[in-house]
Amino acid sequence: MFSVRVEAGFAAAHFLSHYHGKCENLHGHNYQVRLWSRGEQLDEGGMVADFGILKTALRQVLTGLDHSNLNDNPEFNNDPSAERIASFIFKQVEAVLPQLKGDPTQLWAVEVFETPTSMARYERE
Repeated sequence: MFSVRVEAGFAAAHFLSHYHGKCENLHGHNYQVRLWSRGEQLDEGGMVADFGILKTALRQVLTGLDHSNLNDNPEFNNDPSAERIASFIFKQVEAVLPQLKGDPTQLWAVEVFETPTSMARYERE
């Protein structure tokens, strides 16, 4: 099995409505996002996925989140946890890839880092 990864970031604010502690207050993060693709076969150019297509898809999705209050996005149910953000990004990238001539079935996982030491991951089953 081959795997490749691209990375990009965005800055956003959020608060967690059902959390009891400092994260229930409005605060922000400089999120780092890692997008993983995998496959058993390489294309004729020797690649499992085109880095350029993956980066373009990821950046396109992150542009919609950058410098926003994530609680304004109804997809997060007013609790934009790192887990929900990772799932959202995965599904949005999956929808964008065919338009960019990328294979959405090769999308494997999305990791969202709130800090360098705190990360949530969403994977294809």
